This record gives sequence, structure tokens and C-alpha cells, in this order.
Amino acid sequence: MGSLPPTLDLLPHKVSENTLLDLFKSQQDHLNYFFQHLSLPHTLTFTQTLLKCRGTIFFTGVGKSGFVANKISQTLISLGIKSGFLNPLDALHGDIGILSSDDILVMFSKSGNTEELLKVVPCAKAKGAYLVSVTSVEGNALAAVCDMHVHLPVERELCPFDLAPVTSTAIQMVFGDTVAIAMMGARNLTRDEYAANHPAGRIGKSLIFKVQDVMKPQKELPVCKEGDLIMDQLVELTSKGCGCLLVIDEEYHLIGTFTDGDLRRTLKASGEGIFKLTVGEMCNRSPRTIGPDAMAVEAMQKMESPPSPVQFLPVINRQNILIGIVTLHGLVSAGL
Repeated sequence: MGSLPPTLDLLPHKVSENTLLDLFKSQQDHLNYFFQHLSLPHTLTFTQTLLKCRGTIFFTGVGKSGFVANKISQTLISLGIKSGFLNPLDALHGDIGILSSDDILVMFSKSGNTEELLKVVPCAKAKGAYLVSVTSVEGNALAAVCDMHVHLPVERELCPFDLAPVTSTAIQMVFGDTVAIAMMGARNLTRDEYAANHPAGRIGKSLIFKVQDVMKPQKELPVCKEGDLIMDQLVELTSKGCGCLLVIDEEYHLIGTFTDGDLRRTLKASGEGIFKLTVGEMCNRSPRTIGPDAMAVEAMQKMESPPSPVQFLPVINRQNILIGIVTLHGLVSAGL
């Protein structure tokens, strides 16, 4: 039989809190060096060049720089900007065909001497694309053959050997995503436009979904009249999954609400007298309500507001006619 694995306390490799703190401080210093030495005029020219692109902004890189390039491309796509990632190896085996003279190809490389990227350059130029190199080593081969060059100053890698690309890739990410947000502002992207690009995520749902999209419709509501006896409405109170009764008149105008909490309090206070009480005598005639065109996230905020949170909101139109109910459970189920 094999021996049991060592417990965590017996493992020979440990990291102290002070070591971690020193590393974070060092990384912060390296990033500050980048911010202090980055050329804003060059960055502005780069940003304006991307904004003027009539075609697609493609990004490429090898290894970790490739992952960063892909991520920045995805950021632009999420902002509604035509972008894509071009794998340099695949580009040399047919994918270069996607490039056109209206496109920009941004090439990320710390050294600027990456062989795969240098091989792509003449092929991309033959397609008429505008080439931009984004590198961190001065006087590199890639910068010399591209139409534009942006220098990302790197003091050194956090790696004790100054080899593992951890600071340089962090700088690439900060640079690319910051430029993306600058482009977002320049294009005057609205919240609704941004949300339209994120329909399945919580961001999009909070900006797109309205109360009418998540409410239970009128036919599923637990309704009753104010003259109905409380005890006669227990099935209605418990069977619709809302935890309440919605008290209405003949024209479906909302009069008030009666909750299962109200039922418990009434039973405790009245005892057997509850058998003679009507819903109208005990209901809340000033409930919180919301309109169907309000944002769903607004409904959640209204439910959680003082003086105490509630689990539902009746939905009424401008004539105070009850048309639905939105519940906290329903909002959570919708992903909000």
C-alpha cells in the first residue's frame, strides 16, 4: 500500500504573509513605472487609429501575449466594436485570408522579435492591412516593419529571474483594456447598447429586463375581494406561490394586500375571532407597488428598501388596475 499524502502542515514549501506583501508591493512599483513612462501622445494616436478603422480590428500574439490579445479583442467585441483574434500559426495556413485593406492588425509581443509574428507581417501587408506593433523592448524587429509602433515600458518582470512574463502581460492587459474603454467613451455607447451585447449575463438582465418581463400575469394572481372572509381565502393565499392575497374591486383596481405574515399576526391577536374577519378589515391599504415599464432591478431595490424588506410588489398600470405581481423569488430565478 502507498503512503498517505502529507498534510498541508507538513508540506516543505510555504509562503509567508510578508513574502506575499513584498511581492504585491514590487508588482505595484513595476506597474507605477509603466504608468509614469508610457507615452500618452503615442497612446492617443494608437487609440484614434483604432477609432478610424473602417473594417475589423484584429489582434494577434504568441503564448501569454496571445491570450492577452484575445482578451482585449473580446472586450472590444462586447462594446460593439468589430474585432477578432488572429492566431499567427493559423494565419500562415489560410486564416490570413480574413484580412482586408480596411482592417488593422495589432501585434502584441514583449520582445518584438517573435518569429511567428515576423512571418505574418509580409502576408498581412500583402492583404493591405494596417499593422501596429505593441512591444516592450526598444529597437526590435517587429517595430521596424510595422506601420505604427507603441512602446509599453517595462522596468522588469516580477519573476526573480526577470524571465516569466507576469508584469509585462499585466501591463499589456491594462493598456489594451484602458484603450478599449476610451473608445467606448468616444463612441458614446449607451447603457442600453451595452446591455444589448450582454443579454444572458446579470449585467444585461439588469439593464434590459423590465418588470413586465418577469412578473406573473393577471391570470395567475392570488386575488380576492375586500368583503371575503379571511378563512375562506386560505387556499388562494397558499396555492399561488406568492405568499399574499391581492385585494381588488370589481374593476380589478388594487385596494390592498394581505400576506401570510398578516395571517399569523391576525391569528395571534384575534384567536377564534379570525373566523369572522374579512380580508378588507386586516389588509394593508398602502402597499408598495410598481409599474410594468419600470426596470426589474428597480423592483428589487424597492423590495429591499426601508423600513423593512418585502417579498413581492403588485404591478399596477396608470389607472391603478392590477396587472401582475413581481416576487423576489422570480427576480432571483431570472438571474437578477
